[in-house]
Amino acid sequence: QVQLVESGGGLVQAGGSLRLSCAASGRSFSNLSIGWFRQGPGKEREFVAAIYWNSGIMHYADSVRRRFFISRDNAGNTVNLQMNSLNPEDTAVYFCATTRGLPRRDPNDYSYWGQGTQVTVSS
Repeated sequence: QVQLVESGGGLVQAGGSLRLSCAASGRSFSNLSIGWFRQGPGKEREFVAAIYWNSGIMHYADSVRRRFFISRDNAGNTVNLQMNSLNPEDTAVYFCATTRGLPRRDPNDYSYWGQGTQVTVSS
């Protein structure tokens, strides 16, 4: 079993940047994909980005491509999400989660979830 803790959320103005981190305890990320999802007010949880720990294969949602960048920190057993050019539509609670094997976009395919971190983008 893996425990996940997100950090790095906060309030930022439109056009700004934030860096989220997802730290794991209990086991390593080996053979897992780590996904970032978000859930805005009154919206369903949606896929943002994911990375396969072993090879670094990455997937992005079209809405964040070329603005958000997912990366892995092997030494820290951490996955980061660098978010640039933020806009108010990016306001949401951001969650990280794990799934076995290659990255997937459906949140129902992910087994373990963190508690989430709030990101608020003001206009």
